[in-house]
Amino acid sequence: MGLTAGVLAIDAGNSKTDVAVVAADGRVLATARGGGFRPPAVGVGAAVDVLADTVTRAYAAAGVSSAAHVSACLANADLPVEEDQLAAALHARAWGASVNVRNDTFAILRAGVAEPRGVAVVCGAGINCVGMRPDGRTARFPALGRLSGDWGGGWGLAEEALWHAARAADGRGGPTALTRTLPAHFGLPSVYALIEALHLERVPPFRRHELTPVLFATAAEGDAVARAVVDRLAEEVVTMATVALTRLELLEEEAPVLLGGGVLTAGHGQLDDRVRELLAARAPKAVARVVRARPVLGAALLGLDHVGAAADAQRTTRDFFEA
Repeated sequence: MGLTAGVLAIDAGNSKTDVAVVAADGRVLATARGGGFRPPAVGVGAAVDVLADTVTRAYAAAGVSSAAHVSACLANADLPVEEDQLAAALHARAWGASVNVRNDTFAILRAGVAEPRGVAVVCGAGINCVGMRPDGRTARFPALGRLSGDWGGGWGLAEEALWHAARAADGRGGPTALTRTLPAHFGLPSVYALIEALHLERVPPFRRHELTPVLFATAAEGDAVARAVVDRLAEEVVTMATVALTRLELLEEEAPVLLGGGVLTAGHGQLDDRVRELLAARAPKAVARVVRARPVLGAALLGLDHVGAAADAQRTTRDFFEA
């Protein structure tokens, strides 16, 4: 080997990592997929080791040994200080002459736009929002859950549904079909039985996220409590987007608002309609659009932005991933 690519693009989430090796002219030389990136759980070194295995395979397939620039969009890079720490760890691996680390939400934003301009809201396990302009200005939130003022995401919605069901079951709250639908999902007879099973981990904690689709299904059946929770999520999504647009001075001009993550791309009619209704009222020039492209495309385009690649090169990369 010994040859150098233009960009090494990395999109690393909690459950999987995607890597692409991109030539300076936009050709995708190789891709590879690896395990999840979880530095809070295993430490930075071990987490980067997971990336290293995937990068090594991609470089071998591409027939190169390094890149001019490493563009890494990483889960758990929620604060600038974390981005700096992770950038130093990646730079030490000598995968490229320069390294830029961003939160993985930026990958979804860049994948959905022709230029680095607009706002993205991502709702998967958690919720996050970022925005950017071509001049380099960005808007972002810490996205650390309730600690940083967040509400929503798949885990938060499951917890909220359980809260309402528990209070309805014992009389502290109003009636809701969630008292039936949530325990039924696990084949249990009552909310109390579900609480006991979760507390004693007869139902593993990681399975709580399965209750989020149940919440949406219950809302679709007309349950007032479930519908109120879905409406609250729409409120959060639009509030984050509007604040980011305002910070970037994009509120008064046409700008894309990209929606990504499992919850926002699932096609929940009530949520989709309410988000667009609220956005039309608060940011009438914003254009909402769901992003289904692989986020590694966004990491690659951010890398091509950094190295000053021509528009034709960016189109070549986009065509590869959208084919």
